[in-house]
This record gives sequence, C-alpha cells and structure tokens, in this order.
Amino acid sequence: MPAKSKAQQKAAGAALAAKRGEAKVSDLKGASRSMEHSMSKKELEKLASTKRQGKPEHVEGKS
Repeated sequence: MPAKSKAQQKAAGAALAAKRGEAKVSDLKGASRSMEHSMSKKELEKLASTKRQGKPEHVEGKS
C-alpha cells in the first residue's frame, strides 16, 4: 500500500526508524507514534519507500 501524501510517507519513515531501534519511540508524536504501534515492520517499509514526487503534502481525511 503506497503512501498517499508526503506527510504519510514521512510519518511512516519515522515510525520505521523507531521500530528498527534507530530512533526513540518516546520521540514519536501523532501519526508516527500510532503507526509504530499498529503496523508491522514490513507494512511500514512499504509506506516509507513510496516516492514523494507528485504527492500532495497532505490529503484531507474522510468526513
């Protein structure tokens, strides 16, 4: 599942770094903290590896 926005891709990268032990889990905030707890390493790798080119910075949530 590719990231839909640059922000989602960045959050996945931060969560992946924490899951690998390269960053502190306590430093995570918001979406990246939630992703770190709820997603597997493989899922985070897929999101984080998405190309940013052509992606919007943010995507509006469903209402």
